[in-house]
Amino acid sequence: MKKTFMGVKLRKLRSERGLSQIALAQALGLSPSYLNQLEQNQRPLTVSVLLKLNKALDVDIQQFSEDEESRLIAGLREALAGADEPISLPEMQEVAAQMPALGRAVLAMHQRNLEMREQLELLSLQFGDGRTEAPPARAAMPFEVVRDFFFAHQNYFDALDRAAESCAAALQRQQPHHGASRSDGLVQRLAGHGIRVEFIDTQQPQQSKRLFDAARRTLTLASRLDDAQRAFQLATQLALVEYAPLIDALVQSPPLLNDPASRKLARIGLANYFAGALLLPYNAFLEAAEELRYDIELLQQRFDVGFETICHRLSTLQRPGLPGVPFFFIRVDRAGNISKRQSATHFHFSRTGGTCPLWNVYEAFGRPEHTLAQLASMPDGRRYLWIARSVSRGQRGYGSPRQTFSIGLGCDIRHAPRLVYAQGLDLQAPEAATPIGMGCKVCERDGCPQRAFPYVGRALDVDENHSRFSPYGFARTEAALAGRSGPALNR
Repeated sequence: MKKTFMGVKLRKLRSERGLSQIALAQALGLSPSYLNQLEQNQRPLTVSVLLKLNKALDVDIQQFSEDEESRLIAGLREALAGADEPISLPEMQEVAAQMPALGRAVLAMHQRNLEMREQLELLSLQFGDGRTEAPPARAAMPFEVVRDFFFAHQNYFDALDRAAESCAAALQRQQPHHGASRSDGLVQRLAGHGIRVEFIDTQQPQQSKRLFDAARRTLTLASRLDDAQRAFQLATQLALVEYAPLIDALVQSPPLLNDPASRKLARIGLANYFAGALLLPYNAFLEAAEELRYDIELLQQRFDVGFETICHRLSTLQRPGLPGVPFFFIRVDRAGNISKRQSATHFHFSRTGGTCPLWNVYEAFGRPEHTLAQLASMPDGRRYLWIARSVSRGQRGYGSPRQTFSIGLGCDIRHAPRLVYAQGLDLQAPEAATPIGMGCKVCERDGCPQRAFPYVGRALDVDENHSRFSPYGFARTEAALAGRSGPALNR
């Protein structure tokens, strides 16, 4: 098992609390010499010490998590891929483990650099057309800000999740009879806020699923929604009305959302989070997931919701002291556009160069109604179990527009034995895993025949007398030949 050394983080924590080594050692029930060895990385940080930190100082032990380190390492690999001097994986691991604030500063600078490059491209296009006024600087788009906000919270909001679970229990107690619709109790609850619910029968695709008229205190829903969809929309509106103070507090807490559009989008995202947590209450859903070995289709049958709803909820089960499998969730279309991505763990989605076509999320489009399982390995050697399935929704009349996506759900290989989808897979054989990457521009694999762009971290090896099966060849740098690029390179 990997030993975890967190001396710098421990010293920083002690400094922030204004404690001496002796005072912190007494609070934790440790000897001062042992604490000194922890801070000097002469001893690894154990689970028992982490639990003592949590109990004595109310410390969020997530800040000492290896998953958090891995997220930072993945970001550094992308940010430093094009560095003039190659940075080895061990060096990045050292920064992530011992100097995380420095690592986060590098990522922030990388993000600003990307925005400046986009701005330069826009300037060149505009001035090339004969325009003399510079366009406004391109800031991160609101949906990108909100996506990072959810990522920073690891896709879990404890207070909101518990409020939804409590509300679901109250609605269950108020059900007039066992066969009552889930929507009935929510309609009554909204009525307590003076809100009347109406249903409109329409076949127009542009018709809203949910429309709230604040002046008339009327909520209008499309009648063609099924019961689960109605309940989700009703619960979303209930969250925006009854739990507005809680949502506003989350929106205003760090990391801050810096513009009105981002804050509005975040409020909608949090209201949707509440709705999913109400339909699938944490304890009951986690218990069922563990009992059924995370079989998504069986969970659909038990809770009567869609495939995507189950997958999204599975990616949020990170309650302190009662976590589920830490999943990452992705939704893509046929063109490779990512319309949703959430991660409860270390997995990092690239911002550059698209996603990897070898992921089974793309294969799922060719096999509708089938749930596909894939063992996949990343260039850094980490392996994952991926589950993917295509889903379609919309009207079913002839010629009616339909939405089709592929839903992907993945977890680290160490959690795979808990999942039914691991059946028949050789989890112990590294060669059984499909080699994938975060995206071509930041993937250093040499021999990938599916590569669409060259890896930005190394110079191209162009030889008119040599034709490769892989579209691009990389020049060998002295650092690469000496092994400075780490063990993850596929040579």
